[in-house]
Amino acid sequence: MKIGLSTPGGAANAASYIDSAARAGIDCFEVSLPGREYAAMDYAGFAAKSRDAGVEIRSFHLPFYTDVDIDPASLDAAVRRRTAEVHAHYVGVAASMGARLAVVHACLEPVEDADRAERLARAKESMAALAEAGAREGVTICVEDLPRSCLGNTSEELADIVAADPRLRVCFDVNHLLKETHAHFLATLGSKIAATHISDYDFVNERHWLPGEGKIDWPSLMDGLESIGYAGAFNYELGFKGNPKTVRRRRDLTCSDIVRNAHEIFARKPLTVIGEGGLPGLIV
Repeated sequence: MKIGLSTPGGAANAASYIDSAARAGIDCFEVSLPGREYAAMDYAGFAAKSRDAGVEIRSFHLPFYTDVDIDPASLDAAVRRRTAEVHAHYVGVAASMGARLAVVHACLEPVEDADRAERLARAKESMAALAEAGAREGVTICVEDLPRSCLGNTSEELADIVAADPRLRVCFDVNHLLKETHAHFLATLGSKIAATHISDYDFVNERHWLPGEGKIDWPSLMDGLESIGYAGAFNYELGFKGNPKTVRRRRDLTCSDIVRNAHEIFARKPLTVIGEGGLPGLIV
């Protein structure tokens, strides 16, 4: 598998990581930004520098918040229309950068139980329309599994969402599963998985820790990914700087840490632990 990395540093500093990523052996990027920074990114410049460094831009994470609501499952038709316009615009940006996958969240949270069925219906309509927008640009839409009350918080519900259009695929975020095992998710959706988000967690909430800092059984997860024939990117989505509310590290992470971690996982070796997860007083 190619080793991927969601762009660290935000819009202002993402390009500063390109050379260190290339030297470390990162194969590809997923362009992903804090929601309010999407308008500030120099996409053409980042793409050109990545090409020069030999790092592929493989995927693009569509915004799920900006300065206005971005919610494909909103019960407000005006919000859904605005969301569709924003997402279609950034699908075009993804295509211009050479990305052939776009990752999307099917909703904002919370999702109230009384509204779930209707919001699910609206999400399916939006995802089908987004699949068509993606097809026009040569970009495959990958719907991400999400935690807590979000739509797509089980493999069965996510399977229902992506059934809205046969062109839809899944982004498997391995630290978002709070209601089922990784093995069950892979057995249910394996043939639809086209992208991953890799990080570790404590099975209580999403944490986005470096693998080895949480509780995932990485050899078993790798066996599962190989059993479904997954050949996409092993894309790390985590913060480089330790957040004292969730994990304490002796130092900030580097691109070399990511590559070493990936090779240890691929080889089923013990993982080099950089930090300590599950700190006392951890905020859920």
